[in-house]
Amino acid sequence: MSTEEIEKLKQLVCKTIDANSGKIIDFSKSVEKEPELGFKEEKTSKKVRDIFDSIGLKHRDGLAITGVKAKLKDGHDGINVAVLGELDAVICRGNKNTDPETGAAHTCGHHLQLGALIGSAIGLKLSGIADKLNGNVTFMAVPSEECIEFAYRQKLIQQGKIHFLGGKQELIYQGEFDDVDIAMMMHSMKNCPNLTVLLGKSSNGFLAKTIQYIGKAAHAAEAPEQGINALNAAMIGLMGVNALRETFKDEDYIRFHPIITKGGDVVNSVPDDVRIESYVRARTIDAMVKTNEKVDRALKAGGDAVGAKTVIRTIPGYLPLECSQELNDMYRRNCSELLPESGVLEGGHFFASTDMGDVSQLIPSIHPYIGGVSGSLHEKDFNVEDYYAACVLPAKLFAMLIVDLLAGSAEKGKDVIKNFKPQLSKEEYLKILNGFNKVIGGEKC
Repeated sequence: MSTEEIEKLKQLVCKTIDANSGKIIDFSKSVEKEPELGFKEEKTSKKVRDIFDSIGLKHRDGLAITGVKAKLKDGHDGINVAVLGELDAVICRGNKNTDPETGAAHTCGHHLQLGALIGSAIGLKLSGIADKLNGNVTFMAVPSEECIEFAYRQKLIQQGKIHFLGGKQELIYQGEFDDVDIAMMMHSMKNCPNLTVLLGKSSNGFLAKTIQYIGKAAHAAEAPEQGINALNAAMIGLMGVNALRETFKDEDYIRFHPIITKGGDVVNSVPDDVRIESYVRARTIDAMVKTNEKVDRALKAGGDAVGAKTVIRTIPGYLPLECSQELNDMYRRNCSELLPESGVLEGGHFFASTDMGDVSQLIPSIHPYIGGVSGSLHEKDFNVEDYYAACVLPAKLFAMLIVDLLAGSAEKGKDVIKNFKPQLSKEEYLKILNGFNKVIGGEKC
């Protein structure tokens, strides 16, 4: 297929997306107004299904509880490129669209990801170019990217409903990525209300942790000497981790950010049950593992210092993100057709984490950051300033990239796959994740 023919396909897809921009924006706004937390996204999942039904895309649902998966064509012939969007919100009280009961709010922009997802589906389906693409396109609405509500998710694991904390991890486990060769997903860019694209490169991975200090209750005024203060144990443990920070290498981008979820029961009793949740984040899997070992030593020392029992549970979080440079280069060339050069930026390392990292360890992936919003991620001041920039533009860019990958004999897509060296096989990936599960000191946590 000639360059001119490919450009005409892109123009047709973009024209179709523009013609349906109102529908795309209304969808994103609807999702924003009814935020739901991970593995509970029933309303959001239905909204995605309704869009797929309206444009004639067959789909499967109930994947990892709430996930939805549709394909542009029946069957699977050739390369399969997946566009992803996340269904869940985060807990952020005080935002104008926060759910007053659950505290859920779309202050991470997942409603905009879903807009880009359904927008690209609309463009590729309604433009009628599917038969011009040598391969298939999968549209996946995935649950539970925000790694929160540990207790609820542990219950789901115990019930056998899920096996991992993250939606993409669970979908990998269930085999829903077995037929996917290339994956793409966008994310909102903080404090950037203008039409802007930042090319993502990498991000931290993390291990999740719950820590319980078990002491002995006593009257805090009458007989504190008869108690064992679990809160003091927790404070010493956390100070121990803080004392380790000078040993963290700059190039490993290590982060440890705990919260105390239970500090005691009543003020006039020595606390005998104190609980902490935290992540250990780092740039590489090796740094995650080694730092986690240091953190465990420090946390256990807090309990040992006061004679409390320490129970530490480590849970597999997400693996580091590694974006395909080849995909980034192709994506950037499409950006230059829709944005001024000043609106396309090269990104560096992202210190937070995403389960898109897990996907990127297995198949070539891209994770650009998109402007159109003001405020910070996960904060109450997060606000969409320009819906076109935030969800319509990325829909066009994904559709254009898919045309590049699959047009003609899909040579560009084949080259991306050929040049990609997976860090892990699926079997190795699942073995590593399961190996992260560890309990020190007992089973109470």
